[in-house]
Amino acid sequence: MIRPARAGDAAALSDLAVATFFETFVEGFGIPYPPADRDAYVAEKLAPAIFAARIADTDHGVWVAEQGGVAIGFAVAGPCGLPHADVATGDMELKQLYLLRSAQGLGLGGRMLETALGWMEARQPAAIWIGVWSGNLKAQRLYTALGFEKAGEYQFPVGSWRDEEFILRRPASRG
Repeated sequence: MIRPARAGDAAALSDLAVATFFETFVEGFGIPYPPADRDAYVAEKLAPAIFAARIADTDHGVWVAEQGGVAIGFAVAGPCGLPHADVATGDMELKQLYLLRSAQGLGLGGRMLETALGWMEARQPAAIWIGVWSGNLKAQRLYTALGFEKAGEYQFPVGSWRDEEFILRRPASRG
């Protein structure tokens, strides 16, 4: 089941974000983040207060994927904050979309993506943007199939560590 996040979900979403960060980037892709950088990233970007603020902000959409009442995935969308000269006021960004490894392959990721994209498209942005790690070829292929094109690159901070990220953009729907 996918549902909009509620205020009481902030701590669970923080825990889920930390778990999926480690599963995806540390274990899955084997990025050797120094522990101090991982800890700084978790404290600064994945804290319950971050999720609480986004849930409360009507400019953001936050969704929870649940199985048996337990949160197993989440998505966050909102105003584009990517460092690109062409980002315009009103542009939207898929900020996060993660599932626990044990929940992958159930179709929930695709449904969460459809939910987030539909929410952003309803706001009629000039463009929808996504930042994706340069080594995540599977995600890049998916986003390309959905009409996103590479628009640039930037250094994504994880503490003092820097990941090479691609900036993808899809123009506004004209239908």
